Amino acid sequence: MKTQVKALVVGGGAVGTSIAYHLAKAGWDNVMLIERDELTSGSTWHAAGLLPLFNMSYATTHIHKYSVDFYKQLEEETGLNAGFAVVGNLRMAQTQERMDEYMLYASTAETCDVAYEWLTPDQIKERWPLIETSDLKGAIYHTEDGYINPADVTQAMAKGARQRGVDIVRKMQADAFHWNGSHWEVTCTKMVEKGGNLIPSDEQVVITAEHVVTASGNHAQRTAKMLGIKMPAIPVEHTFIVMDKDPELVKWREAGNPEHPVVRDADNESYAREERGGWILGIYEHGAPAQFEHGVPDSFRADLFPLDLDRIADQYMAMAERVPSCAESGLKDDFNGPICYTPDGNPLVGPAPGLRNMWLAEGFSFGITAAGGTGYYLAQMMVDGEAEIDMASLDPKRYSSNWMTTEFAARKNEECYEHVYILHHPDEEREACRPLRTVPAYERQKARGAQFGWVNGWERPNYFGPLDAPENFDHDARSFRRGGWWQYAVEEAKAIREGVGLVDASAFTKHVVKGPGATQFLDWFTCNKLPKVGRINLTYALTSHGTTRTEYTIVRNGENNYYIVSAGAWTEYDADYLRKAAEDKMEEFGYIEIQDVTTQWGVFAIAGPKSRDVLKEVIKDADPETALSNKRFPWLSARQIELGMCPVNAIRVAYTGELGWELHHPIEMQNYLFDLLEKAGEKHGMKLVGARAQNWLRQEKSYRAFGTELGRDATPLEADLPRFVDLSKDFHGKAKLEETGVRVKCCTLLIDGPDDADPWGREALYTPEGERVGRLTSGGYSVAFEKSIGMGYLKPEMAVEGTKLKVKIQDKLWDAVVTCDSPYDPKNETIRKDG
Repeated sequence: MKTQVKALVVGGGAVGTSIAYHLAKAGWDNVMLIERDELTSGSTWHAAGLLPLFNMSYATTHIHKYSVDFYKQLEEETGLNAGFAVVGNLRMAQTQERMDEYMLYASTAETCDVAYEWLTPDQIKERWPLIETSDLKGAIYHTEDGYINPADVTQAMAKGARQRGVDIVRKMQADAFHWNGSHWEVTCTKMVEKGGNLIPSDEQVVITAEHVVTASGNHAQRTAKMLGIKMPAIPVEHTFIVMDKDPELVKWREAGNPEHPVVRDADNESYAREERGGWILGIYEHGAPAQFEHGVPDSFRADLFPLDLDRIADQYMAMAERVPSCAESGLKDDFNGPICYTPDGNPLVGPAPGLRNMWLAEGFSFGITAAGGTGYYLAQMMVDGEAEIDMASLDPKRYSSNWMTTEFAARKNEECYEHVYILHHPDEEREACRPLRTVPAYERQKARGAQFGWVNGWERPNYFGPLDAPENFDHDARSFRRGGWWQYAVEEAKAIREGVGLVDASAFTKHVVKGPGATQFLDWFTCNKLPKVGRINLTYALTSHGTTRTEYTIVRNGENNYYIVSAGAWTEYDADYLRKAAEDKMEEFGYIEIQDVTTQWGVFAIAGPKSRDVLKEVIKDADPETALSNKRFPWLSARQIELGMCPVNAIRVAYTGELGWELHHPIEMQNYLFDLLEKAGEKHGMKLVGARAQNWLRQEKSYRAFGTELGRDATPLEADLPRFVDLSKDFHGKAKLEETGVRVKCCTLLIDGPDDADPWGREALYTPEGERVGRLTSGGYSVAFEKSIGMGYLKPEMAVEGTKLKVKIQDKLWDAVVTCDSPYDPKNETIRKDG
């Protein structure tokens, strides 16, 4: 057995074997995989093996599609049949709203080259007469996927890995991880069977590895404790049952008819597929509990939990109505086992927080579907430095360890499980574990009608509903079209364009970077010129591939003292990258101190033509009339001011593109400042504004957002932001940025869409002749142009003003035109307005 390897993969399920295989395929020739028991002995062995392409996430859809394509070629390479039954996947809808969900997904699927077709109830009945269709609206049908044998596909990947030189060692448990500054030392214990249990022996070995990947499945909490980190990967019980033979199904197949597709009855929270003349019925019910919150007991191996028939009774009865011929089929077998989840249902894939060369692949609720693609894209990240798609949405650091707890993860994972088949509205807000992180002004905003969204644990107003609403008014009316909140967001957006609005932006990530090496470091770390003292600049930290890793607003408070602001959803993601980069450069540049001050500073953004008038009411200055003028407080500058008794670090910038300021204030004084601004704003008609209106307004200004237009799959030049890239200096990622060129280009589109819907930023773009040429990354409504608006990527030659296109919304093509950059106030006259 080797004790020195390039990469050590911990975990021998489908995910772990795929990672080992793809690392070897990518060129690493000294890879080892260890498994504490037998391959597939975790949740892989009791998985139903379905391969659903359906996913609302762009990155996850790519991962699933790769898996489906990859599994089809495994037998040719390895000689082992992976048991892939390409029967297709029929996802049915009982309501128009469910069809709306499928139509939104279908447009996303097109951007990932995932094939589908629409079926009417009559077409379903004609193809598969055993299915009851009288209550259906229709279905989306994928012909390319189906189901697979989890054990077989895992063994096939393991054989493929061995053929490429991977060492696979069974009955070997990782018990400790130690980073010695250049590589990992992993203490492993040989496991032995005794009385049906798996117990540690006295035999230990230390494996040194340059890189370690953990794919420990249900044992993720044990892994996290050994690494000294937190991760919200906790299993939830999942039940599927095997039914006795269905006589009509047997006759159907004996007559030479094809196997049924995987039948997903989403509105009845279940799926079904054929199994030897009968049916397997899988259920995503309410009330399924989380398990192993603090670790898997040593006695639990390839075990299951007792079946709770009462919990799944409704879905069981619904199956008998959906396929009436199975009504008399008895229960043959049941599987109620742990499946790992995360709060948003997406796995944790990428670098571990705070650690070097430690990679996580944990929290897979659809592990068989995701295994192949995860191995492929994670290997790209490890070997090449970045994946070809933006993997940020799966990054483990999206749940910050400074607030995420075991209780939070367990309860949110239970909620996520029961939401598998609940309608996935783009504007949905799930309620478990909320409110958790609140700013001082939370209760004040709530009392004024705030309807909150959730971002990185924070409660942030999405919009402000009516205080005089009738008792039956549904503030949470969600829709795939224009939800119940839409009319209020319109009024809020108009308030900023025509008067003045106040936005709570306290969730922004905020860091202080200072010290003798701070200036040299930030000059190398970001691609734009650094601002002068008292000024600000927008800039980007790049990946090693020259793509966008983080967007920063940099405020220079002193020669070597900087206050940098980034997206609120990505606090630990940004902090980890910033700290690691500074550590790498400290010897070269000098001492660099980095402080995360996110929770120390609240932020109110005040914007609109009357914003200066409101601030004049409360600013304490020798000459209040000129304190906020262009001469004393120019655009893109920062000043320490006093608003009443509150000291404020004011930044003259506005994400809405109107005259405005960000007011960064001590968090403990937030309620005082809120009351002060609210009172001063009364006579100017100031309105409280939420994040949804702000999102629309920034699109009118073509302001790119991190996580949509900006990400690790496009450079700032491809985002069409050359003004923020200083090619005269050296910076991290510059060579790759120049080498990459401009493959695609970001642009803004005005859209003549339907009267009751706007794009969400997931839609495909077409030429008028019907050729797919790009995709939207953001979408919404423009109050300035009174039509839908969106931003997205096209080939450079098409991303020019005047190009006529089509956008697919609700399965129809609508006219769109590429507009100029910043279609609202393209000369920035309003934002620079003097007074």
